[in-house]
Amino acid sequence: MPSAALVTGASAGIGYELARVIAADGQDVILAARSEEKLRELAALIEKESGVRAYVIPADLSKSDGASELIRKVAELDLTVETLVNNAGFGELGPYVSFPWESFRSMIQVNVMSLAELTHAYLPGMIERRQGRLLNVASTAAFQPGPLMAVYFASKSFVLSFTEAIAEETKPYGIAVTTLCPGPTMSDFIYRAQMLDSGLVKGKKLPTSREVAEFGYAALKRKQVVAVHGWNNWVFSNLPRIAPRSVVRPIVKAMNVRR
Repeated sequence: MPSAALVTGASAGIGYELARVIAADGQDVILAARSEEKLRELAALIEKESGVRAYVIPADLSKSDGASELIRKVAELDLTVETLVNNAGFGELGPYVSFPWESFRSMIQVNVMSLAELTHAYLPGMIERRQGRLLNVASTAAFQPGPLMAVYFASKSFVLSFTEAIAEETKPYGIAVTTLCPGPTMSDFIYRAQMLDSGLVKGKKLPTSREVAEFGYAALKRKQVVAVHGWNNWVFSNLPRIAPRSVVRPIVKAMNVRR
């Protein structure tokens, strides 16, 4: 059975570039996101520039059955998912109580539940074949609590902890398991989260989605379990190790405040 890489959140940002980078490495790709039109444009671009097959599956992973529907549609393609990239995710900037619960329910469903369900669906096959790659996109947010982005930071903490545990469990089988932890990146994410005026973003020169994607895929190929992009982000992610949590919380809050 032919193999492919499944990339969620592939219609924009880091996911878009990860799909292109993986395709350039010679692997067919399955593109999943909500916007079918954007996915088809990407599929055409990938097939033109890399000469591989690009399959399109519209999927809404914020729905409780979104991941199971995606799994079903992938099965219909008769492809082995050799590489799974759980990139889909979003955040909201502002006090926890200022957003409706539905917004956070959707965030947890995408960032946590769908990621875990897709991993559960495809990891057993990788173990059986003793071959495969799993790339889960977390964030530097994973390393500390995030006042004004409380649920987003917490969801990425799950991704980091979960992926590290899976990496250790699957070590005997030779599977590559990586959690990519980018900091603020010039992508659609910061626009959707309305972060342009936050201290994390305003006035900063941010890396491009392409730079982060290339870094993350290189880390996956060398089986690096935790990959933090950028020296400044590495320092920020290690802040809880050198400062009391009572100090870290207000620092992160100040960075998240809109200026």
